[in-house]
Amino acid sequence: MNKNYKIDFNKPFVTGKEFIYINNAIANSQLSGDGPFTAKCNKWLENNTGCKKALLTHSCTAALEMAAILIDIQSGDEIIMPSFTFVSTANAFVLRGGVPVFVDIRPDTLNLDETKIEAAVTEKTKAIVPVHYAGVSCEMDRIMEIADKYNLYVIEDSAQGLMADYKGKPLGSMGHFGTMSFHETKNIVSGEGGALYINDEKFIEQAEIIREKGTNRSKFFRGEVDKYTWVNMGSSFLPGEFTAAFLLAQMEAAREITERRLQIWHKYFENLQNIREIKVPYIPSYIKHNAHLLYILVDSLKTRSELIKYLREHNISSVFHYIPLHSSPAGKKYGRTSGKMANTDRTGNTLLRLPLHLFLTEDEIDTVIQKIGDFYGK
Repeated sequence: MNKNYKIDFNKPFVTGKEFIYINNAIANSQLSGDGPFTAKCNKWLENNTGCKKALLTHSCTAALEMAAILIDIQSGDEIIMPSFTFVSTANAFVLRGGVPVFVDIRPDTLNLDETKIEAAVTEKTKAIVPVHYAGVSCEMDRIMEIADKYNLYVIEDSAQGLMADYKGKPLGSMGHFGTMSFHETKNIVSGEGGALYINDEKFIEQAEIIREKGTNRSKFFRGEVDKYTWVNMGSSFLPGEFTAAFLLAQMEAAREITERRLQIWHKYFENLQNIREIKVPYIPSYIKHNAHLLYILVDSLKTRSELIKYLREHNISSVFHYIPLHSSPAGKKYGRTSGKMANTDRTGNTLLRLPLHLFLTEDEIDTVIQKIGDFYGK
């Protein structure tokens, strides 16, 4: 991410134990997937989310693709989701012939607007994919009510949501499935990496098969069959042990990492909320977020471009986020919208993310705050 900025947008944090665990993986002579470090990461996720089963994957994209296979997405099946999200949220279903149905986001949390979901449901709808933007939960009670009413699956895209919850329930643990990312831009990282949370026990065995290239290899290693063979469709969704070893060290420091990120986030928030020309994140009182990112909303695309340029001139890296999927060439080709997308379009043009990582000093945070104030003449 470094392009000669003095204040980088992101710097992945390393605890130091990652190197020890990677050396241990080498000493164990198992570098492929599903070794002891993978098992420990799976167990950590199960213990910290309450999901019935966690399966480490090589990316959150892989976890989403597994979920699409598990619910048997067929050509023409519709999947309700926000447009303000990463392409993997839609791609996982498009690859199976599914049709993303884009619904507008709320203007406050920037999450899928639960009041507009029901109008998007048709006889072809098969699932809802709420995306917990910035580690702030969607309104899961209402989303689950709609899913129950229409017999739909819910796949939580909680790529940004580790160590965050909704009314005391960890993100990813409320739908039929949850998906997690450990990409280097996330709070807890392994370079690349992800996980699938399975909250309905009936999917566990099939998930293991899909993840192991369509074989019953997991049952073989548990001694449940005397040999393993190809039993269903699947792919290679496992991460290697190096990834899991690195990740375990991060998981063990997850609480401390989250606490420090929250300290940084609150310092930004408390100071930037006084600049009336911008909007800062809204966090409902019953939601615990994880300080995944700190964004501001400005009044126009022109202002955002000018502010990015101004901050860059002062050696501060700031970046926008998603180009709304419904306005992209592939989004127009493979998906459709339900209703107007006014909030999504406005957010895509006006959201700006600020530096937030554990290497930020207090002086650097003060500098970012000061320069934004200077830009607005404060």
